[in-house]
Formats: sequence, C-alpha cells, structure tokens
Amino acid sequence: MQSQTKIFSRLVRDFMRTSKVVVPEETKVAELLGRMGVAKATSALVVDSDGRLTGIITEQDITRRVALRCTGGEGVPSVMTTPVETVGTDDYLFTAIARMRRFGWRQMPVVDAQSRPVGAIALNDALSIAADQVIRQIDRIAHEGTLDGMREIKAAQVDVASDLLADHVPATEIQALITSINSDIHRRVITAAITAMRGEGLGDPPVPFAVIVMGSGGRGESLLAMDQDNAIVFAEGEPGGATDRWFGRLGGMVADILHEVGVPYCEGGVMGSNEKWRGSLATWRARVSDWIGRSRPQDLLSVDIFFDLRGVQGDFSLANGLWREAFDMARDNVNFAKLLAETGGDVVTGLNFFGGFRTDQGRIDLKRAGLFAIVTTARVLAIRHHIVERSTPARLAGVMALDIGGKQDLTALIEAQATFLDLILAQQLDDLHHGLPPTNKVVSKRLARDDRERLRRALEAVRHLDTLTRELLFRA
Repeated sequence: MQSQTKIFSRLVRDFMRTSKVVVPEETKVAELLGRMGVAKATSALVVDSDGRLTGIITEQDITRRVALRCTGGEGVPSVMTTPVETVGTDDYLFTAIARMRRFGWRQMPVVDAQSRPVGAIALNDALSIAADQVIRQIDRIAHEGTLDGMREIKAAQVDVASDLLADHVPATEIQALITSINSDIHRRVITAAITAMRGEGLGDPPVPFAVIVMGSGGRGESLLAMDQDNAIVFAEGEPGGATDRWFGRLGGMVADILHEVGVPYCEGGVMGSNEKWRGSLATWRARVSDWIGRSRPQDLLSVDIFFDLRGVQGDFSLANGLWREAFDMARDNVNFAKLLAETGGDVVTGLNFFGGFRTDQGRIDLKRAGLFAIVTTARVLAIRHHIVERSTPARLAGVMALDIGGKQDLTALIEAQATFLDLILAQQLDDLHHGLPPTNKVVSKRLARDDRERLRRALEAVRHLDTLTRELLFRA
C-alpha cells in the first residue's frame, strides 16, 4: 500500500525540473525562438521586471502565431498565454497532477512564495510513482467545480485519509493533506461565487482582496469534523460602503456554497458574510489594535483564531502582511496573551481520581480534554514571545528554542498533540464508516492497550498545562 499512498505526502519540489528558458517581457519573439531552439525547449516562461511570472509560451502558441504571420519583431507579450496556472514548490504533488489532468496539460510552471518561477513539473514525472488506484482517487479530488463535484471531493478526502491511516501515516501528516484539500475546495467555491456575482451584474472584485481561513484551517491542522472559520480582507473601502457591501455579498455566497458541499456554517458567525469578519486593511488594523487594548477575556471571544490566519484565495500579500502586523502589534504584550489564554478556560482533565478516563456515554472528548488546551497554549506563547509561526508544533518548538524553561513539558505536549490527533482521526473515520457524523469524542473501550497507554500519557502531559502557560508567559 505504501507505493500507492506515498504520492499524497510528496511535494512538488521533489519532482520539478529547472526551466530551460526564462525571458523578460521586453524580449523579442525572434530572440525567444533562437533561445528555445538552442535549449531544445518546448516552452518558455516570461517574467516582469521583479522576476514574477506573467506568461508562458508553448510550441502551440508559436505555431498559432506563425500561422498568423508573426514577423518575429514583436515582443513576447504578443504571443504568450496569460494569466498562467501555476503550482507552488511546497504544494502537494497530487495537486499538480490533478490540475494538469483536469486541463489536459503536459507540464506546469512552479513558483515560489513571491510568484517567481523556479522550475516546471512534468505530468509524466509526477505520474511515475502513481498507481492506477491512486490516479482514480486524484481524479476524484480534482472533480469539476459544481456542487456535486465538490461533494465528491469531500467524499474522496475521507477515502484518501482512510487509506493513509491504514498505511500507518501519522495523523499530523494526514491533517496537512486534509487542510490542503479543504483549501482547494475554498478556492473553487470562491471562484464559483465570483462567477455567479458577475452573472448577477455585480462585476469583478472592486479592489484587491484575500479570503482567509482561521483556526485549524489556518494552522494546517484540519481533521474531518470542521465548520467555517473564514474572513475577508480587502485593500481599501469604508465599512458599509459599496466595496464592503460587494464583499459582504461574496462572503454570503461563499458561506452558503460551503454549507451545501458539507462544510457547515460557523455557529459563532465567524464568516466573511458577517461584517465583523470582513473589512479593509485599515479596518482590520484598527480591530487588532482594539483587541490588544481590551481588559476582559469575554471581549476577545473568537479573536484567538485570527492569529492562525492563512490566505486561500486572492492577494496573499494582504493576508500575510496583516497576519505579521498582528503579531508585531501584540509583541511582548503579556496582558493580551494572558487574556487570550483565559478565553479558553481551564483545562478539563480527561483522567479521574483513580487514573481512569473520564467519559460521557463511553466516549472521551479529546478536544476538550487536551487538544484545545495545547493549541491555545502554543498560540498565546507564540503571540507573547513573537514566534511568527502557524502550526502548533512549530510554535512549541519556537518556545523551546528561546531556552526560557519548560523544554521537557513542551516536548511532551508535541507528543500529546500527535496522540490526540491519531486517535481522533481514527474515530472520525470509523464514525463516518458507520454513518455517524465525525466528532472529537473517542470510544475509550475500543482502544488497544498501547493506544490506551499513549492516551494516558498524553492526558498526564496536559494536566498542569495552566500552570506551565502562566510560567512561560512571564518569562523573557
């Protein structure tokens, strides 16, 4: 089975090739043809003055233009295809395969975080480790952007997670894959919503924007029981103005479509359709400043997940810039971090007086008994000590690197999180198999002896987490 599932944990960077021909926009077609001939290249990438990818030229483009009597003196923008579909170096290999098979491409450019080309991925190279069974799974994940198609993607997500768990892939790796698929669903939903708005005569987005996800989606730690935690940031526009109303409509459509395909509405209203969770960059800056100045934990409900934000569609520089600014504004603010910790409440121990599991109807809620507390601790310590990371393990590792104490306890928390995730994911898949909705509540009696011992150690690791959090908050 390993040979069939490993493709879901491989990254594009492992299979990309260096692009043979990359030219600036001012290059003439005749010069381009000469360079492609010398390099024996079948395509060329075009970049702007900052090195960012703006177009691609293939043999088909050249043939078509020659047929139209291109003289060769024209600039490459006259023959290139733009915009260009790309894939990132850290994207999963299966996403590149899915896009190329969906559009019938033989290769696709690979870009870095600044949209600069760093290579290309060829379909034949990517398929070299993919068995037929896995290709069928990938094609399901790459389904068309209809409602039924996106429901199929959600179903395929469960099957792929089940295959990986059976192959003993750690849940921490599987949840990264689940998050990636969820992000792709969000992108498709947002694209569908914008297309529908055009059809209603509302036009294109009035200013640059980014749709962001928060909480587990932002941290890259999604499992199979999730709801919507999203927001919208746009470049400029007054609250309640025309631009804000346009994005309010977008947020509402996105929320409705996500709900239809199996991602339920957020009960707390943390969605871009809510005016409190959308706004211009200036509006968001004012909000963050207001949050940091508050003095009561009840004023900060749902604020904590904002610090997990990640852009899923639009101008990612808006999302990343806002996220980093928020960390900068909260830097060294012990009181704000302390209040965020208090919003989560005290740790609810999952062990009784005799060391047994505390259960309700035979199940133990591992999110309440430990996972939520670990995530909260990692987040507030990252905010307090300016550790600009998203994932919980990276945040805890960042605290350890400061050498302010608690290293053994923090290591135990990383291990405990992995244990909770393994057991929750296995239970969610079992519940789905039996027609039950996935939850964070695990049937303790069904656990094997080794898993029971792992769980007991994990619950012990979070027993005194409140004390550890307070100690590390006040250390410099």
